[in-house]
Amino acid sequence: MREGYEGTGPGAITPDGCAVELYARLPARDEPDIIAAAVPAGAHILELGCGVGRMTHPLLERGFTVTAVDESPQMLERVRGARTICGPVEALDLGETFDVVMLASFLVHAGDVEVRRGLLRACARHVGEGGCVLIQREGADYHTDLPRERVDPSGFTVRMVSAEPVGDGVNSVRAEYEFPDAVWTQTFLARPLTKEQFEEALGEAGLRVDKYLTEDGTWVRAVRVG
Repeated sequence: MREGYEGTGPGAITPDGCAVELYARLPARDEPDIIAAAVPAGAHILELGCGVGRMTHPLLERGFTVTAVDESPQMLERVRGARTICGPVEALDLGETFDVVMLASFLVHAGDVEVRRGLLRACARHVGEGGCVLIQREGADYHTDLPRERVDPSGFTVRMVSAEPVGDGVNSVRAEYEFPDAVWTQTFLARPLTKEQFEEALGEAGLRVDKYLTEDGTWVRAVRVG
């Protein structure tokens, strides 16, 4: 387990505190539709941090080709129909490029600045000429509108319990997922980024915002500079 990260509940827990069994239950919601509307039909997508395929599988159903990357072999065992690659995203160098590179699950908010830089450089390194990078950001009140909870239509409850400062602009965030038959928790480190800080981080990696895809700014399409 990475320092500052923890997970509890049934089944395997990954080094960043994610429970494999939990993520196998979580729905994709509207995310695949946002992605599909932002990229060319039939594009080849490099999905960084794919987990169990929560978005991979709906994207495959929509006619995309997906290469799915995750550091957890237990997560990748759940992925079907996609080429899979096991390893840390920030060190990825496949020697090939893709129509679309996707960095979802708020990975851009990594607590470690060097990890974030590695993630964004991996995005820039793998996006092809004329391609784009799709990034999922935290909402503006993600760390301040707490505690909060959402009851999913399928019958489970997500609670964002707390976000406590631990120094250097990083918060320790605690989330709970309550199902009728099981409860999982995850504690992880996250660095809030203003819009300006986010765009500056993109610029460091040779990327720039092409378009904010959602009204709340949580989904962004970026392109390489130059």
